[in-house]
Amino acid sequence: MWWILKATLGSLLWVVYRPKVEGLEHVPEEGPAILASNHLAVTDSFFMPLVVSRRVTFIAKEEYFTGTGFKGWFVRAFMNAVGAIPVDRAGGDAANVALDTGERVLSEGRLFGIYPEGTRSPDGRLYRGKTGVARLALQTGSPVVPVAMLNTGELQPIGRRIPRIGRVRIKFGPPHDFNRYRELVGDRFIERAVTDEVMDALRELSGQDYVDEYAAKVKERGQKDRGQQD
Repeated sequence: MWWILKATLGSLLWVVYRPKVEGLEHVPEEGPAILASNHLAVTDSFFMPLVVSRRVTFIAKEEYFTGTGFKGWFVRAFMNAVGAIPVDRAGGDAANVALDTGERVLSEGRLFGIYPEGTRSPDGRLYRGKTGVARLALQTGSPVVPVAMLNTGELQPIGRRIPRIGRVRIKFGPPHDFNRYRELVGDRFIERAVTDEVMDALRELSGQDYVDEYAAKVKERGQKDRGQQD
């Protein structure tokens, strides 16, 4: 089903959005790898796997799998077809479930896509990464390939369901090998250093301004401010 969807819907997306891709040679042709991407738009999870010849597995919020009606059925079928795995982000162990899923995917020699920021950027800037990407890299020994989505936020700004027509631009960077830290998994200082190295690579690739704060905190603060104004 995934290959059929990629050949049909993927071909349509190629024609309409004409992705311009740089550095695709950095994605290994075989074996496990973590594709760590910045996150500007919902469609990042469509366009990035579209340009990679191998299958990329992402996690997705559970709401995508529980909708009703035709729209709910379509979204659920699409997510299942592209290999997305549902995670209840409201649960206290959501992060552990996501990491366990990633570890299983990588142990099978596959590609696992992850957004180190943990959520979509609220304003187009690059925010502090969560250390899950470091833990996965250290636990599995998988290389981390940084991926910069360059203009998907402009084509699909927050609040817009269907992206504007335009040329999507994606850039892949050289893989980062952290096997020198394999024995230090669980060390929060090492995991923070590894995560910061990944985020620095994303900053250089994307050209985004960096904010040393979690995006989720910024969103939460914005919601509180809007509530007070109301």
